Amino acid sequence: MDLLFFKITIVLIVALFVLPQRIQYFWSLLLHTAILGITSFWAIESLFFYSGSLILPFFPFWGNTISLVIDPLSAFFLLVVNFTAFMGILYAKGYLKPYYETKNRSETAFHFFNFLGLHLSMLLVVMLRDAVAFLIAWELMSISSFFLVIFESEKKETLRTGIRYLIQMHIGVVLLMVAFILAFVGSGAAFSFDGLSMYFAAHNPFWLFLLFFIGFGIKAGFIPLHSWLPHAHPAAPSHVSGTMSGVMIKMGIYGILRVLTTIHHDLFGIGLFILIISLVSGLIGISLAIVQHDVKKILAYSSIENIGIIGIGIGLGVIGLAMNIPVLAVLGFAGGILHILNHSLFKSLLFFTAGNVYRQTHTRNIEQLGGLIKKMPKTALFFLLGAMAISGLPPFNGFISEFLIYSGMFKSLQSGGLMTDIVILFSFSGLAIIGGLAVFCFTKVFSIVFLGNPRSSKTENASEVENPMLIPDYLISAFIIFIGFAPALFMKPLAEIVHLFTGNTDFIFQIVPTLNKISLSSGIFIAVIVIFWMLRNWQQKRQKVEQSATWGCGYSGANPAIHQYTATSYAENFRQLSAKIVNVKKDFELFEETEIFPGERTFETRSSDIFEDQIITKPSGKLLSLFEKIAVLQTGKIQHYLLYALVFLLAISVFALLNWI
Repeated sequence: MDLLFFKITIVLIVALFVLPQRIQYFWSLLLHTAILGITSFWAIESLFFYSGSLILPFFPFWGNTISLVIDPLSAFFLLVVNFTAFMGILYAKGYLKPYYETKNRSETAFHFFNFLGLHLSMLLVVMLRDAVAFLIAWELMSISSFFLVIFESEKKETLRTGIRYLIQMHIGVVLLMVAFILAFVGSGAAFSFDGLSMYFAAHNPFWLFLLFFIGFGIKAGFIPLHSWLPHAHPAAPSHVSGTMSGVMIKMGIYGILRVLTTIHHDLFGIGLFILIISLVSGLIGISLAIVQHDVKKILAYSSIENIGIIGIGIGLGVIGLAMNIPVLAVLGFAGGILHILNHSLFKSLLFFTAGNVYRQTHTRNIEQLGGLIKKMPKTALFFLLGAMAISGLPPFNGFISEFLIYSGMFKSLQSGGLMTDIVILFSFSGLAIIGGLAVFCFTKVFSIVFLGNPRSSKTENASEVENPMLIPDYLISAFIIFIGFAPALFMKPLAEIVHLFTGNTDFIFQIVPTLNKISLSSGIFIAVIVIFWMLRNWQQKRQKVEQSATWGCGYSGANPAIHQYTATSYAENFRQLSAKIVNVKKDFELFEETEIFPGERTFETRSSDIFEDQIITKPSGKLLSLFEKIAVLQTGKIQHYLLYALVFLLAISVFALLNWI
């Protein structure tokens, strides 16, 4: 039955290529809805009504039956994938409208085909345990997302970005394949996730886990494995960026979590490694986000930061298991896993609202924006909500997951040895700095894009987007607020997931009274704001309100950059403090002393990623230079190629005579 469902779905997906262009979107939406309905039913059944794993026969393979296995962890990811992908296809209706004038029927059909392929492959990734089937689904996910990234393949930079993304994804899948093979050869157990337990039980788990971590970490975007991410997200359409950042990169987190369920000893080194990489990812990710000018690149680097926050929770959870500190293990895993859901919500919201701005202004450069709150008030409000949530501010969902991680750290102090306390204190400091920098980053973005005066003519014709592009924003915002105001309702299903790792969930339920107090405080806070707002409106109705131009301090007619912050000047102090990390270069021509009447000048700043420069750009440049030097041998003349063959034969003969071969 389950195999039949997927067979029918694949046939119906292929039908996209014969449908008229005006029907393709609605057909795609119908298929996404069907996929969501069936798989969400399985997930809810497993998470709330079924004890143990739900096993569904899927595909006969070499005399065996490959099954879909849905435990609480898989069920959680199924629901996150379904919601995020469905919001993406809802948003695509309005966002893709202008592209119908430049893309033909086959091109739009291929785009919807790949978006459905991405949705289905992500679902299969979290349900398959057999290594071969899992790697095939993983590869399908990478290929479908590659074609989504290069939707505007007529742009050379987009195509170059897509190829870079595909190469790095294939490096990841090769590493995963090698890791599975090593586990299979070393244990003789099944070639699957379930067979990893036997290998880890008999060997030091760190080195094989490291191989898995690199393979999955490339997809997740941990630093220094992240170089594809800041390029792919800006290149992709916004509904694709929202889905990739919101949930596709979390497939890497799923893989790491799934491997961790099979390791039961020597966990301290693994936990410490995850924690250090995550702290570095969080700190450097948000630092690089602050100095960017491309709004989608800012959001991409922010995704790296949030992957770091998720990793901090997971790393602390693993350390809690290793050091027998149950409260750290339980709340660390709980906070990290809940942040997976939370990040999928506010990051997709931010990408969709950034897409709204791009649709109306045709620029992603925030230096060319400003004052859009007057022209796009709904988009501005939704972006502000997402910005506050991603900054971990109450009473929104980002605060709840970070609160769980902080609570685990506070309650664990003095529960272990000195080394553990030092690790916890460093983690607390790192997470606090990440949170503070996130507030700084999104204060900058919101103020430069939506407040102040327009900085260029790009905003002249901007207006609010049509309702179909706002519907996903309303739905996502409702969940962000709901989790922030009623977090206790999410603790029971969260406990089912955490139980897979810790076998103990008492501390989740012990923190519920505190969460209820947070909900009450948030409710009172909002009620007070509403009361003051109503009183102000009542008072204003009794007064005669007059409006006039604000005194412009003599700069009213000047360039807007003179009398308001630019994105560059806003972040200048931070740039000076973190110059070695953010690597900002300034492009401008100095004034000469002899220039009595200076000519027109331009000033531009750009940031380069030092990890990308040192690990990818420079080595690949040297390799390309070597190939260019070797290319001189390729003359195109037949006599030269015959000479090469003769020299080779002579060399072989000499080596044979000297017994060198």
